[in-house]
Amino acid sequence: MDKVKIELNKVSEEELLNTKICDLPLEIAGTWIETCVHKLYDELAKKNIKFLPEVYFADEWLAPNKEPVVGIPFYLAHNRLMKLEDKIMLDVEGGNKRRCMMLLRHEAGHAINYAYKLFKRKQWKGIFGDFSKEYKDSYKFRPYSKSFVRHLEDYYAQYHPDEDFAETFAVWLDPLSAWRRKYSGWKALEKLEYVDRLMSGIANKDPLVAFGKKYWAAKTLKIKLKNYYKKRREYVAEDFPDFHDENLKKIFHMEKTISSMPVHLFLNRHKKEIISSISLWSGERKYVISDILSKILKRAKELELFVQDPFEEYILRVAVYLTAMVMNYRHTGKLKGI
Repeated sequence: MDKVKIELNKVSEEELLNTKICDLPLEIAGTWIETCVHKLYDELAKKNIKFLPEVYFADEWLAPNKEPVVGIPFYLAHNRLMKLEDKIMLDVEGGNKRRCMMLLRHEAGHAINYAYKLFKRKQWKGIFGDFSKEYKDSYKFRPYSKSFVRHLEDYYAQYHPDEDFAETFAVWLDPLSAWRRKYSGWKALEKLEYVDRLMSGIANKDPLVAFGKKYWAAKTLKIKLKNYYKKRREYVAEDFPDFHDENLKKIFHMEKTISSMPVHLFLNRHKKEIISSISLWSGERKYVISDILSKILKRAKELELFVQDPFEEYILRVAVYLTAMVMNYRHTGKLKGI
């Protein structure tokens, strides 16, 4: 049975959300993505890297484990899909050429690692770590560490040895990174210099693995867009502005009275003591607690919430709530709802 052809510029949002991903008209050829892919290939060629990983549309940015291919999100295929992504997820990862190139270089690092089986080399292991180390759902990072390059957000190089290599490769490949100067005096420079030698060693050589399986390819995904986005929003719930809303409305007040005070003004006065106290008893780093509290204060201001006399009890309420958030983070790497 032939698939129903979807005209993305004409279909309603409701119809679009009820469309299976595999039924979307997705083509790299003739799009701005093709331009980015060709730019990636040019950068690799200028470094005499013979292997050019195949790029395909998937459900997200990825290079499947040990498969020398690069998957990019299907929503980048068309402006209509990008607008829907932005509306629902509040962001379009890789949605402009600069960000797209950053991510392509990163995923290409994975693909080249797999194509030449670099992760099996003794020196690779000594510099980046154990490739077989288990990937966890989340990770904790050291924001001031100079042992890792800084490329993608959230200090992604610290997630896993394979990510450390991919991030280092991406910085090395970027013709505008000026990595020798930027990372002078950093321990990360040793990794960059190793990648430089490593790439010289495989220059103009055929890969050990030239083809890979295209897992999670968009053309195989039978899930409807509305269910796809439902699952994604549930997974990253804490990233949305309304994550704390229900609890904040229980802790504070919507009504303004003569003796009330805006939450953000009141708590800003006590921010330092709240952070110090929770850090002391939870063992969590102050910047982690500060980041969570800042998001709570920002949202309380947006919701126009108030504290009422006696004010001091709200310090305890916030401290208890924030401690619960912090302990969830310490044990799971995510805030989670409570």
